[in-house]
Amino acid sequence: MEVHNGEKGTEHIQHGSSICRNQSRPQLDLSGAAIHGSTEDRNPAIVLPNQEDDTYQFALDLGGSLIKLVYFSKHSDASAACAGAGPTCSRSDSGRQLTRFPTHGGRLHFVKFETSKISDCLEFIKSKALHCYGLKYISNGMCSEEGSIIKATGGGAFKFADVFREKLGVTFDKEDEMGCLVAGANFLLKAIRHEAFTHLEGHKEFVQIDPNELFPYLLVNIGSGVSIIKVDGEGQFQRVSGTNLGGGTFWGLGRLLTKCRNFDEILDLSQKGDNSAVDMLVGDIYGGLDYSKIGLSASTIASSFGKVISDEKDLSGYTREDIALSLLRMISYNIGQIAYLNALRYGLKRIFFGGFFIRGHAYTMDTMSFAISFWSKGEAQAMFLRHEGFLGALGAFLSYDKHGLTNLTSHQFVERFPMGAPYAGGKIHGPPIRDLNEKISWMEKFVKNGIEITAPVPMATPGTTGLGGFERPLARASLLRSDSSAALNVGVLHLVPSLEPFPLLSDPKGYEPNTVDFSEPEEQEYWFGILSDQLPDLVQKAVSSEGGTDDAKRRGDAFARAFRAHLARLREEPAAYGKLGLANLLELREECLREFHFTDAYRAIKQRENEASLAVFPDLLLELDSLDEEARLLAIIEGVLAGNIFDWGSRACVELYKSGTILEIYRMSRSKMQRPWRVDDFDNFKKSWNQPHFRALLFVDNSGADIVLGMLPLARELLRRGTEVVLVANTFPAINDITAMELLNLLEEVAKFCDILGQAAKAGGCLDDDRIGEPDTIGKHANSVKASIPKLMVVGNGSGSPCIDFCQVSSELAIVAKDADLIVLEGMGRALHTNYNARFKCDALKLAMIKNQRLAEKLIGGSIYDCVCRYEPGTQPKSSVSATSV
Repeated sequence: MEVHNGEKGTEHIQHGSSICRNQSRPQLDLSGAAIHGSTEDRNPAIVLPNQEDDTYQFALDLGGSLIKLVYFSKHSDASAACAGAGPTCSRSDSGRQLTRFPTHGGRLHFVKFETSKISDCLEFIKSKALHCYGLKYISNGMCSEEGSIIKATGGGAFKFADVFREKLGVTFDKEDEMGCLVAGANFLLKAIRHEAFTHLEGHKEFVQIDPNELFPYLLVNIGSGVSIIKVDGEGQFQRVSGTNLGGGTFWGLGRLLTKCRNFDEILDLSQKGDNSAVDMLVGDIYGGLDYSKIGLSASTIASSFGKVISDEKDLSGYTREDIALSLLRMISYNIGQIAYLNALRYGLKRIFFGGFFIRGHAYTMDTMSFAISFWSKGEAQAMFLRHEGFLGALGAFLSYDKHGLTNLTSHQFVERFPMGAPYAGGKIHGPPIRDLNEKISWMEKFVKNGIEITAPVPMATPGTTGLGGFERPLARASLLRSDSSAALNVGVLHLVPSLEPFPLLSDPKGYEPNTVDFSEPEEQEYWFGILSDQLPDLVQKAVSSEGGTDDAKRRGDAFARAFRAHLARLREEPAAYGKLGLANLLELREECLREFHFTDAYRAIKQRENEASLAVFPDLLLELDSLDEEARLLAIIEGVLAGNIFDWGSRACVELYKSGTILEIYRMSRSKMQRPWRVDDFDNFKKSWNQPHFRALLFVDNSGADIVLGMLPLARELLRRGTEVVLVANTFPAINDITAMELLNLLEEVAKFCDILGQAAKAGGCLDDDRIGEPDTIGKHANSVKASIPKLMVVGNGSGSPCIDFCQVSSELAIVAKDADLIVLEGMGRALHTNYNARFKCDALKLAMIKNQRLAEKLIGGSIYDCVCRYEPGTQPKSSVSATSV
């Protein structure tokens, strides 16, 4: 392999046909390989533009009705990085230091197929060459040699072994079905946030489970029959009970009695039925009265199908809907009672249900939940898993020796919901989408046919089953959704080992990033409307950022349709993608932009605003340096609040831009900085200022005046007091938020005007020596830089969202945070939408100007353009280490 200059000055890597290839690894496609970044870098990155996803193992759970497939792929493209993975290079393209950590991540994908259409599964595996890991791929879908061994579980692992060997040349390594179920459940409950949920009276509520307090629990797997498993730890479980009355019983009797063609059809019928026409109720026995002495209401089922005994009607005299509901309740209540009795036997309060019978069907979960609540008198809860259909396949996947996933925890996974065929109306898995063009074409053909793109939606408005699972439904017009596609409501799990919990959270277990309560339908609809209204302007900016080309317009149109589809899905079922909050919605929008290759829609706007702010930066520093220390601190905080008015994610701010320049708006905002502010803890913060801090983390927000005229003067004031300053910015773009890499470029310009910031940036490795010129006149008015120059560092937070979730931050941020004794959270997204109620071990200052009337009313009882200056002393004693001792 040799490196030489290409025709256009790009260094290309040539490779010959004589290179020895290791058949134990997937082969790399080196065509078009090129050095990425500066040729002066010691270890430049090499890009392989034609390399397909490096797919690793996959595993199968072949059931009687569904085939579940889990596969892992390693991605090195930009979209993978945008999922939360940190950059892997050690220096920026200009040679400046930005602390980076290598990332070895990937994605876990979940796919389902009907067993009766096994050919679809085979074609899917062929299209992605999943079966050819470590083997040479041949065009007819076979591998160059036999012997590829695939982990599989379920009865189909025996039944279809010959089919897979014949069609794909693979051999099944069969794993114990029960062991796989338990392993899959353990992994999900420990590694995935908001995996478990309760479902009662039509209400889904997510339950956060401490991995250290997970065991023991009861796992009730309802397939054709029922197995009840007591799980005591990793690899420690026993089947303690079961029943032969399970999903097979419901399906078998239902098929005989209703003539339905499939399982889901019976479930759909059940939600339209009235079981009182078939079941004997307590009121039927006691003249319509309750049996209150033993706590039974008149509508409690006394005998399933008991009323048929006294009727002279034959089967045709009963509706299929009534029979289906009676069957569903009979099976559900029986399983629920047996499960509760076993939980009581072992003293367990936590019961998880899974299996083919559940399959994400809301009506089934509701009846099962009521049964557990009824028998336990409210002391126990039925809980369900979002990935429950994939427990076996996931357990089989985990049985590979070297996947490296077993000990991962929730902060290392980020779940994304790409707008592919499964989420936009496709069949079980939809057509294989290999690239962006195919995805856009797939969506366009629906539009061309006049079919609106939407994700799977409910068949009916979410409501209630009535007074409970043992009761009669109130009305047939108020139905729970029957969602046989609910199992598709799982996204792709991005494995990002470089993400860690933020170490300064005072109460990590109780931490909730979202301030706005999205459980209220009115709140949900308001924010859905805001995001819908902002969409046309966002598309225009995204297309402009790519030069307004035809390709950009096509991608912009596809992005708009995709995001509208997400909003439509969430309007119908807000919990479809897990626990929903405003931060999740904003992050979903940014991820959708990246999915259609819009990496930074506000790039040009940010650059213009930075340039405009830098033009007045020297004058601002002169003004600040003319003030005494107490007045200067107030002026700086006022500057932060005034600068935070600039936010392209705010409708009110966009209107301001139409009537003034950035500097005019900033001056207007400063002139209105009259105290007291709506939340005004400035005096308390000023008292804490008497003792210098050792290290301050400044979580910055927007580009332009926000960072240049607001946060950088605050950083400068901390530095002149001897405090180390870490500027924490987004790793990836979001709206007009400044990114860590952009911040490095900005510091290079700022250093021309301020020797305090310049020398500190140099000490922190942000600037090279030759990039710092002689101090200008600003230095004459500033305090002299101390002999021991404090460091100014820049760190990416690992996120690409307007908000920040402290459950998952970059490793680099987690490391520098350990010695910090002051946190400054600036901006609506970071300080108000999220983390307004969060408490930290160290001192925290939350600064923001509110640009949303609804948020102002709900959060602080104020109005638009009110200011928040919230200071909270740390919950732990300050370290004896101080800035003066360094």
